Amino acid sequence: MKSCGVSLAAAAAAASTASFGDEEKKMAAGKASGQSEEDFASLTAEEKEVLSGLDSRLFGFLRLHEDGARTKALLLKAVGCYESLILKAEGKVESDFFCQLGHFNLLLEDYPKALSAYQRYYSLQSDYWKNAAFLYGLGLVYFHYNAFQWAIKAFREVLYVDPSFCRAKEIHLRLGLMFKVNTDFESSFKHFQLALVDCNPCTLSNAEIRFHVAHLYETQRKYHLAKKEYEQLLQTENLPAQVKATVLQQLGWMHHTVDQLGDKATKENYAIQCLQKSLEADPNSGQSWYFLGRCYSSIGKVQDAFISYRQSIDKSEASADTWCSIGVLYQQQNQPMDALQAYICAVQLDHGHSAAWMDLGTLYESCNQSQDAIKCYLNATRSKNCSNTSALAARIKYLQNTLDAWSSGHTASHPPVQQQVHPWCLTPQKLQHLEHLRANRNNLNPAQKLMLEQLENQFVLMQQHQQMRQTGVAQVRSTGISNGPTADSSLPTNFVSGQQPQVALTRVPNITQHGIRPTCPGQPMANGPFPAGSVPCSTARTLGSTDTILIGNNHITGSGSNGNVPYLQRNALSLPHNRTNLTSSAEEPWKKQLSNSTQGLHKGQSSHLAGPNCERPLSSTGPSQHLQAAGTGIQNQNGHPTMPSNSVTQGAALNHLPSHTATSGGQQGITLTKESKPSGNTSAVPDTNRHSGETPNSTASVEGLPNHVHQVTADAVSSPSHGDSKSPGLLSSDNPQLSALLMGKANNNVGTGTCDKVNNIHPTVHIKTENSVASSPSSAISTATPSPKSTEQTTTNSVTSLNSPHSGHAVNGEALEDSQSPIKTNPPLIGHKPNSQIIPSMSVSIYPSSAEVLKACRNLGKNGLSNSSILLDKCPPPRPPPPPYPPLPKDKLNPPTPSIYLENKRDAFFPPLHQFCTNPNNPVTVIRGLAGALKLDLGLFSTKTLVETNNEHLVEVRTQLLQPSDENWDPTGIKKIWRCESSKSQTTIAKYAQYQASSFQESLREENEKKSHHKDHSDSESTSSDNSGRRRKGPFKTIRFGTNIDLSDDKKWKLQLHELTKLPAFVRVVSAGNLLSHVGHTILGMNTVQLYMKVPGSRTPGHQENNNFCSVNINIGPGDCEWFVVPENYWGVMNDFCEKNNVNFLMGSWWPNLEDLYEANVPVYRFIQRPGDLVWINAGTVHWVQAIGWCNNIAWNVGPLTACQYKLAVERYEWNKLQSVKSIAPMVHLSWNIARNIKVSDPKLFEMIKYCLLRTLKQCQTLRDALIAAGKEIVWHGITKEEPAHYCSMCEVEVFSLIYVTNESNSRKTYVVHCLDCARKISGNLENFVVLEQYKMEDLMQIYDQFTLAPPLPPSSS
Repeated sequence: MKSCGVSLAAAAAAASTASFGDEEKKMAAGKASGQSEEDFASLTAEEKEVLSGLDSRLFGFLRLHEDGARTKALLLKAVGCYESLILKAEGKVESDFFCQLGHFNLLLEDYPKALSAYQRYYSLQSDYWKNAAFLYGLGLVYFHYNAFQWAIKAFREVLYVDPSFCRAKEIHLRLGLMFKVNTDFESSFKHFQLALVDCNPCTLSNAEIRFHVAHLYETQRKYHLAKKEYEQLLQTENLPAQVKATVLQQLGWMHHTVDQLGDKATKENYAIQCLQKSLEADPNSGQSWYFLGRCYSSIGKVQDAFISYRQSIDKSEASADTWCSIGVLYQQQNQPMDALQAYICAVQLDHGHSAAWMDLGTLYESCNQSQDAIKCYLNATRSKNCSNTSALAARIKYLQNTLDAWSSGHTASHPPVQQQVHPWCLTPQKLQHLEHLRANRNNLNPAQKLMLEQLENQFVLMQQHQQMRQTGVAQVRSTGISNGPTADSSLPTNFVSGQQPQVALTRVPNITQHGIRPTCPGQPMANGPFPAGSVPCSTARTLGSTDTILIGNNHITGSGSNGNVPYLQRNALSLPHNRTNLTSSAEEPWKKQLSNSTQGLHKGQSSHLAGPNCERPLSSTGPSQHLQAAGTGIQNQNGHPTMPSNSVTQGAALNHLPSHTATSGGQQGITLTKESKPSGNTSAVPDTNRHSGETPNSTASVEGLPNHVHQVTADAVSSPSHGDSKSPGLLSSDNPQLSALLMGKANNNVGTGTCDKVNNIHPTVHIKTENSVASSPSSAISTATPSPKSTEQTTTNSVTSLNSPHSGHAVNGEALEDSQSPIKTNPPLIGHKPNSQIIPSMSVSIYPSSAEVLKACRNLGKNGLSNSSILLDKCPPPRPPPPPYPPLPKDKLNPPTPSIYLENKRDAFFPPLHQFCTNPNNPVTVIRGLAGALKLDLGLFSTKTLVETNNEHLVEVRTQLLQPSDENWDPTGIKKIWRCESSKSQTTIAKYAQYQASSFQESLREENEKKSHHKDHSDSESTSSDNSGRRRKGPFKTIRFGTNIDLSDDKKWKLQLHELTKLPAFVRVVSAGNLLSHVGHTILGMNTVQLYMKVPGSRTPGHQENNNFCSVNINIGPGDCEWFVVPENYWGVMNDFCEKNNVNFLMGSWWPNLEDLYEANVPVYRFIQRPGDLVWINAGTVHWVQAIGWCNNIAWNVGPLTACQYKLAVERYEWNKLQSVKSIAPMVHLSWNIARNIKVSDPKLFEMIKYCLLRTLKQCQTLRDALIAAGKEIVWHGITKEEPAHYCSMCEVEVFSLIYVTNESNSRKTYVVHCLDCARKISGNLENFVVLEQYKMEDLMQIYDQFTLAPPLPPSSS
């Protein structure tokens, strides 16, 4: 293990030599130094040697609580010495010192101190990104605090700077878990697969990772794939009992809840068999007992269900779900008083349990207590995750109207009946008054104290009377029950054991989290107002957003009346609120939870996995982004139910796998939303490193972490880190002096404020260096030289000459920043490091000969096989650009779109047109009238001609919702969102043409109907438009968009492709000045034409083109399209918005909310593209498009031969690598082809290409030397004409020249390619791989040497 290399003696010496300005201070320093040296003297040489090998890479592998007592003692001793030295040296120690201290605290699981030490290292070490162990440790701390946005960034940077990192498998595992929680299922699956092929050790076994893959299928509703994966996993040899129990549990529950898996009888029988086998493997799983009870209940085996529920409560902590299900069982057996008691237990455990509130309301309604039912329904609707609020609201309104009608009619026709009212009977109003007086007991005046005493006495009498009546009822009630529901059967009334008379239901602040409830359809209720399955309800709960109701003899009353459970009043049958000891221990329940949470994968009951009336509970639900059980070892989370309709599973529960493999958690269902207010006493952390038998050390660390740290964490996960967004972290230490030093001077109020240094870890506006975008080989060059405006930029006058006197053109008057300019950032924020990191490109000679380059590469290999870190010797990981500064004024956020009007062919071929379009100041250009000027026959691309030409050609279809172009609503029409969902299918051109025509005819019919009722329609329209801002949108009509239709085959589409050769050279599909024409092979949709067939409302969601290349789009007609465009230098802001809205910027489907953009001062170009118009999208421009009418469009990408285009393409290439996204354009392969084929006269472009050649030449030679030194044979393979560039089949990075294929694929000539890092993860010494060489080093050297700067071309005269 390679450590940070901290020298203890050097650190002590650094402290001793610190200058304090005068002799007295120097003497004091010497004294302090001597003391610190004494501290270090207590560490023996052997101990120092051991410590030098301990860093974050051992996290999860050191068994400090099992057999590592000596190591733990040594770490504690070292931390004490380090902290003492820091105090005495006043923090003036080497930066590596803090890094090592962070590692030690991380290994001890003291997360607050680890975070503070890492922050201090970050602030002191300018090139911190070179230290993979630091980034890995930082990611682990963020992961612990559920700060997934920050953890993902840190882990990705580890893989970027060191692809062969020894804990890469652990990183892929954790990334898979986090992406699963974030519902980025594609990314999650990719990282799980990368973890599975890695042969290195990990905290989870491959069987447990495979479970997560199966659950991933389940959360995506791919139930048959999930079933297949679960069943294959059960066939694994030597499957641990705990894993087997969990798989069977999940498989059984999936069959119970998913209709697609067969008929009800077969499914339930299979589910019961699986759950029984699961209990054989793990008899103490409360969750499995609960699921089994649900299954028995669904088939009418009431007694068996009751026994299973009883076992569930006996085997695990009390669960609101279980109690709610027991209540349903009692209610179905016509035992309303027992049902009432069970429901009350449920809402006491979880006041936000909407299913329990709804069932309780149903119970009251069945007893004709409408007012109480209304109160319960209101409590159900107040749950943030109740999905049927509209149905409940309608029911509440109906009951209210019924009550009003009855009261008014009854009062008019009948005098009030005198009912016997006992003097001690308290009305609901008096009960509320009593609670209010109790809550303010210390501030009452004498009269109020007297009133409180009277009400207390009356309340005691009332409760005694209720208990007497209840006892009488219980004595008469039969407890016998047959196995199945009968008219007179009943369940035992003494089920709730540990009875203790309670005098009131009161509310206390939420001290413990009882888990997340799933969204699920309701079960049929006896005598309930809702039909079976018709009331979907979300019982998910947001931590801290509600109060927890507790009952007991000592009451802490709440201030609100809604927290009170209404009593049965009509018959004075109010159950005594007795229950099992739900928090039986005298200790605070949150401490018990924390204790459990530190023990890894536990078997306890998961109260959040199955809603009592839910047929489809899931691990976590809804858009509120619950983290629950993302790992096989989540605390107290046993089941892995999958998602119902209208909900998205955010995590996977698996908590009772072997406890040493705990990986993620969502402690008791932590909710990661901006609205959540996690308690400081609740560990909001997925813990991947818990080990069996360890003591709950994290209790202390979490206890020491103030509440606002958890709040910051939640915000950091749910929102993008804008400039004001802080990553979590606050040092909580018993020693305030040490805390202040570790936190840094910018954060003096240790106990109350978030650490200012936090934002320096991964700031969105990351100004490490002014040329922060220079994160790729070429950009390191491009940012070193002055960056004038594009040499091809033209003046306004020259563009005007294109137009006739009467046709003006719109040019963006605001000079948008030149995207070539590297220094377009905000002034550095306080605490950001100075611009000193990236070495200017000219300090690396760009013109040495190839022989000199290869000579310099000798002996660079390490340990026989080199990794590719040499490529990153001067380039930090790429970052999104900060927003341009200063921000644009609000009146400049709707700039005019640059437009050119063509009248004839000469205008189209006039050189300034090319220069205007490629000018980085113009993010978009609309060339109007192009088709007419060039006499293009657009009819060749009409639907009629396409059908006649090739009617069976495949069309990819996207099914979307028809919405206004400037809005994007969720499917329910309740709120605006960024996520733009669509489903994918396939059809043919002929079938889509029929759909297009029928859609048009249907629209004509609707239009005629509107005209026939014009007056009525206009009146209603004016009324509806007035209320449109207040009323929900929808329902939305479903439309189909025909997209990505490939027109690359020049035999099938000869006429169409020939017609496009009439275009000017700079917009043609193929031309010498088009970079993409030099790739050497076809890239569908980039250097080939694609067709789009549209109906009104068809959407192309927001995106940048692949690798930031320019694009050309021509509207064929007959309808129009509406475009929205944002300049390239705002893509960082757009990326932040996507993160905030939990959608992947690169791979996700999103439609921006214009209000968000204007609020963030983002300019948006908005314009209409008419038939015959060509839209030129410049390099890196963000855009999204919606069809206004019925039309077809054709489009392709173009790569102008400019420095700006190449720079942005390579930057996106590196950003894609960091984000684990495949770059469609192979930039290394393309760069060598450019050097081979083109003479470059632009000095800036030449430098960037030459620099890319230099670095790849170095890499090839270094890898060759290392392979030869290791005795690995390199087999010549060569490259054929039009052979595409190769990508790693695992991680999808480009592989150049030296490719690694398995022996098997090589013998079959199938050539499954791997990169070196993935090959070594599969086979450490490459014994199962053949190394193929595609280019001779001599050929590469010749290309490199012959690529020289060409003289500038003479100005064009045409």
